[in-house]
Amino acid sequence: MSHRVCQIKALAGLSVLELYRRKDLIVVFVLCAVILLPLMVFTPFGVSGASRYVNEMALLLVWLFSLVIGLGVSARLFPPEFESRTIYPMLSKPVARGTVLAGKYAGALAASVSALAVFYAAYGLLAGVRQGVWFPAVLVQAFALHIGFLAVVTALGLLGSLVLTPSANLTMMGLTVTGMLFFGQRLSALASAQAWPGRTVLTLLDWFGPHVEFFDLRQRVVHEWPPIGWDVCLAVLAYAAGYAALCLMVAAFAFRKKRF
Repeated sequence: MSHRVCQIKALAGLSVLELYRRKDLIVVFVLCAVILLPLMVFTPFGVSGASRYVNEMALLLVWLFSLVIGLGVSARLFPPEFESRTIYPMLSKPVARGTVLAGKYAGALAASVSALAVFYAAYGLLAGVRQGVWFPAVLVQAFALHIGFLAVVTALGLLGSLVLTPSANLTMMGLTVTGMLFFGQRLSALASAQAWPGRTVLTLLDWFGPHVEFFDLRQRVVHEWPPIGWDVCLAVLAYAAGYAALCLMVAAFAFRKKRF
């Protein structure tokens, strides 16, 4: 194992440990359990089919929690280092700035995915107890695409941590991701119905914005639809990898130009 890989692994491990040292993650797990447990014990309105509404609410909150964790971890990667000046001894090891960036990103993504795995494992187990179907293929695909979602979100949060204040980063990235999740599919139609300059703004957002709605398979999971083609799943994951890589390239440029 090369020296650089060891450095990236050490930095990633520190990011994962930092997530689990914070007490706010325990609150997230408790809230997740409160929402997921009704899957096993309740039949809303006395109608068995109505349990799908509970499933949909549970998955919506899993998405919300994952967004909070992904942005919360990535947005706090660099500001504390700058404020406490611990970035100086880190870069004087010597550790290349690209290695620091890669290690921080890998740690943030690993920490977010580890929490996401707990959420999906709990959902799969409780839904299996209730419905008798254990971890269907569509749920596996939903988890895989959700990892792609986190790859994009943590890359955006890391980029924002280098060019924005923490509060501005969380606000701007949170609004962007949430807006794209709900309105990303309709941006093209909305742009065509607008006059200039609104059409130009929406068109640019459609071209360059993070289309996180590609990763959303909640409806297929809730309504027990067949899984999508694995070629489509791989294409969406390739989009996630490409978009995250582009964000990291911009972040690397900003990190090199940053004065400490």
